[in-house]
Amino acid sequence: MNKTPIKLRNTTIYQVFVRNHTSEGTFNSLIKDLDRIKDLGVDILYLLPIHPIGEKNRKGLLGSPYSIKNYREINPELGTIDDFINLINESHERNMKLIIDVVYNHTSRDSHLLKTHPEWFYKDKNGQFNNRVGEWWDITDFDFTKDKNLWIELADTLKYYASLGVDGFRCDVASLVPIDFWKYARKEVSKINRKAIWISESVHGGFVKYIRDLGFDAWSESEIYQVFDMAYDYDAQPYYEGYLKGQRPLKDYLEAIARQEEIYPGNYVKMKNLENHDFDRVASYVKNDYFKILNWFGFSFFQKGAFMLYAGGEYSSDHRPDLFEKDLFRRSTDITEYLKKLIKIKKRNVFSSGIYTVNIPEIDGVAYNSFDNEQEAWHGIFNVGQVDGSIKVKLEDGFYRNQLTGKMVKVQNGSIDLSRDPIAIRIMK
Repeated sequence: MNKTPIKLRNTTIYQVFVRNHTSEGTFNSLIKDLDRIKDLGVDILYLLPIHPIGEKNRKGLLGSPYSIKNYREINPELGTIDDFINLINESHERNMKLIIDVVYNHTSRDSHLLKTHPEWFYKDKNGQFNNRVGEWWDITDFDFTKDKNLWIELADTLKYYASLGVDGFRCDVASLVPIDFWKYARKEVSKINRKAIWISESVHGGFVKYIRDLGFDAWSESEIYQVFDMAYDYDAQPYYEGYLKGQRPLKDYLEAIARQEEIYPGNYVKMKNLENHDFDRVASYVKNDYFKILNWFGFSFFQKGAFMLYAGGEYSSDHRPDLFEKDLFRRSTDITEYLKKLIKIKKRNVFSSGIYTVNIPEIDGVAYNSFDNEQEAWHGIFNVGQVDGSIKVKLEDGFYRNQLTGKMVKVQNGSIDLSRDPIAIRIMK
């Protein structure tokens, strides 16, 4: 979006699955945790879907929050509409924005809209209500080509939540919903809140091709930026996971994030994240290696874009809560103070508007990124693979303070010896 403020690159988003955030699993219990979340340095609170969940073809005991029965209602398991409004207001009092998940590719198979407007839904070649992706058996897809009244209804729903004080929308599988609808919806919401934040869960490139090969439309990451302020990092995700699974060198991932500088608009904002409700925890991938966890978080904050922390990441949780059951995240090593440092660094102007460079070290398993403007430069060296050796850096020989540990780092002959620690060096000009 050409009006997207690049300051969004300085933001930290905190993702919450309300059901599994506390033992109570309610808005009111989440309110009790807001002070701690704000103390981390969080700017935006993002809630997974908050609406009633369908019962037909339900997955698990409690069902997927992405199988929605009625967009205009609040899931009573989480609280009332007044409780939700109170959560919005309490977030705003702490200078945090609140955004909600929007699921407009599909509804549950017993949704209010399917009952009242069956003509708005996709039918397969046998004339049956269905979905385009086979394993999503608990939902049925919209057909946006049939009736513009569907567009009006969905946009009006967004306007309703914007009028309650919701600050933006994370749009589920946005790549599968027509771009023209998103343009219309954004224009309508702007009548209520011109500064609403729009985040696209754009999908992996391979999934885009899969959907297109089935004969349906799917929008690429580049196309998504016509409407959205921010997009997931799913173009690079396969390379990140490939490295963690031992299937690819880290170099492939570094090249993927460097390529983003070439293929997206000048004001593009990526939403970087190591883990979310769909993907396993980084701690589980690295077998709870403390220093690998620190380096991976450091490296992610030293990429261009906002950062999303999935609740529990601050405790090095290695458990991804079940999406269909009551399943709290588990606490392990508390890295809250470390994340506070990274979040504070991330808010500096150089991380939104400075010259961003992704270096490719000769040793695989090490990331080295830098940000540079007229006032300062930051160099981040992250030994995510905990490898031995030294790497070349673009720093003069001498001693520098590591802003993450307080230790001194020696640059000799243009190189730094690798250690277990993540390294962040600040150069004032």
